[in-house]
Amino acid sequence: MFIKWGILLMLMSLMSFYSFFLSVSQKNLMIIEYFFSSLMNIDFKLYFLLDWISNLFIAIVLLISSLVIFYSDSYMGSDPNKYMFCWVVLLFVLSMILLILMPNMFMIILGWDGLGLVSYCLVIFYQSVKSYNSGMMTIISNRVGDVMMIMALIFFFNFGTFDILSNSNLEKICGIFLIVAGMTKSAQIPFSAWLPAAMAAPTPVSSLVHSSTLVTAGVYILIRFNYLFKMNEYSGLLLKVSLMTLVMAGISAFVEVDLKKIIAFSTLSQLSMMMISLSMGMTEIAFFHLIMHAIFKSMLFLSAGLMIHSLKGIQDVRMLSNFFSCSPLIISCMMISMLSLMGFPFIGGFYSKDLIVEFFFFKSKNLISSLMFIIGLFFTFLYCMRMVYLIGLKGIYSLNFFKMHFDKKMSFPIYILTMFLLIFGNFLFWLILLEYKIMFISKMSKLFSLFLLALMLYFSIFVFMIKKPKIFFPWSKFDFFYTMWNMSNLTSLFFLKKTSFFLQISMYDWKWMEMMGPIGLKKNFSNHSLISYWLNSQNMSNILLLTIIMMVTLI
Repeated sequence: MFIKWGILLMLMSLMSFYSFFLSVSQKNLMIIEYFFSSLMNIDFKLYFLLDWISNLFIAIVLLISSLVIFYSDSYMGSDPNKYMFCWVVLLFVLSMILLILMPNMFMIILGWDGLGLVSYCLVIFYQSVKSYNSGMMTIISNRVGDVMMIMALIFFFNFGTFDILSNSNLEKICGIFLIVAGMTKSAQIPFSAWLPAAMAAPTPVSSLVHSSTLVTAGVYILIRFNYLFKMNEYSGLLLKVSLMTLVMAGISAFVEVDLKKIIAFSTLSQLSMMMISLSMGMTEIAFFHLIMHAIFKSMLFLSAGLMIHSLKGIQDVRMLSNFFSCSPLIISCMMISMLSLMGFPFIGGFYSKDLIVEFFFFKSKNLISSLMFIIGLFFTFLYCMRMVYLIGLKGIYSLNFFKMHFDKKMSFPIYILTMFLLIFGNFLFWLILLEYKIMFISKMSKLFSLFLLALMLYFSIFVFMIKKPKIFFPWSKFDFFYTMWNMSNLTSLFFLKKTSFFLQISMYDWKWMEMMGPIGLKKNFSNHSLISYWLNSQNMSNILLLTIIMMVTLI
C-alpha cells in the first residue's frame, strides 16, 4: 500500500513540475471554476488557481510526501496501525493541496481546518499522555487562527466577494485577522509553544509537517495576501514579531538536547526568516526560501529519524555522538542539509538566505532590528555547528554495540532529496528570480553575510573543538532560555488547565462568542454581592449588552 501510493504521488509531482515549467515559460495561468449558486450578488463557487507559485509548491509537497511514504513503509513497519497512518497522511496531503489551489476565502477554510484537524490526529498517533497534551496544545493554538480566518471571511462577505486576488483594499482590522491567522500556523510569538510540542508525532509526520505543509500554510496565505504589506502598519508589526521569534528560536535550539526539538526550533527560525522577507515586501524571495527550506528540512528530519530508529529510539543529542563511524553516507547527507541551513555558499539554502540577508541590511534603518537579526544569524550558525560537533565528531559513547541495519527504503528518500537539494537551488535561482540577480548594494552589505559565516565557523571550531567547554548545559541558572521564554509554561497553563473551557468553545464555530460573551459575563458576575445583584438584573444586563455592542461598533 505504501509503495503504490508513493509511486502515484511521485507521478503527480512530475506532472506538477511539467505544469510549472509551462506556466513559467509561457507566463500564463489557468483557472478551473465550478459555479454553485449566487446569493445576494455573491457567487459561491469552487475554483482552482494554477499559476507558477501553486504548481511549484504542489510539486514540492507531492515529492516530499511520496518520499515520506516510502520512508514510512520501513519506519512504521512493525506498527499495528500503519495502514491507518498511511490514510491519515494522505488526508493531510489532500488538505494541503486544497489550501494551495484555492484563492477563495470561502473554499480555503476546507484546507485550513483540514490541516488543523488531521495534524491533531497525527500528533496523538502514539496515544500517550505526552502526545495527548501536545495534540491538545496544537489544535487549540491553531483554533485561534481558525477563528481569525472565519472573522476575515465575514469581512470578505461584506466586501461582496470571496476572491483573494480581487480584494486589494482591505480594512485594517481584516488585515490584522489574516496576519494573526498566519502567525498561528507558522508558530510566531506568542503562538510558538505548539511547534516543539508537535514533536510527539512519528518522525515521518514531523518531516512532512515541519517542512512543507502545516507550518508553511501561514506563510503561503500571507504570500497570497502580499498586498497587505504595502501598508507600514502591518509590515512593522510582522517584522518585530519575526525578529523576536528568530532570536528566541536560535537561543532555544542552542541549549536544547533533544534532537527532534533542535530541528523544530531551526524550523521556527527559518519561518521567521520568511516572515521577515514578507514584511519587507520580498514575496518571491520568501517563496523561494520556503521551497528550499522544505527540501533541506525534510531531508534533515529523515536523516535524524533514521539515526533515532537505528539507535532504538534514542533522541538525546549527547548519546548520538560519533555517528560518522557508523554511517558516513547518512551523516554526510545530514551535514549537507545543515550547511544549507547555515547558508553555506553554493548549497541549496544559500541562494535564498543570502538574498534575504542582503536585502535586510539594504532596507533596514533600525539599529535594534539589525542587532536582533545578527543575533539570530549568530545562533543559527552556533546550533548547526553544535549539532555537527556532537553527532558527527565528538566520541563520548561507542556506538558499536548497536547493530546498525539501514533499510534501503529509509536511505533512498534521503539520497534523492540530497541530489535534489544540490541541483535545485541554482536552477530555481535563475528560473524564477531573474530580477534579483543584479542588486545595487554596497560592497559591505554584499560581503557581510559571507564574513559573518566565516567568523562563526572560526568561532564554532575554536569553541567546540579546541576549548571543548561544557556545552551541554550552558547558562544552567537561566531557566528562562530553556522554556522558550516561558511561553511553553504559559501556553500549557492557559490551554491545558482550561481544556474543558476551550473544548466547549471549539466544538462549534460560533460557540466561542457565547462563552466569551453573555455566558462568560454571567459566570464572572455571579458572586453574592450587591454589585453582582445589580449587574445580574435584567435591566443592567440589557444596558451592559448594549454598551458592549456600541463599543465594538465604534472600534
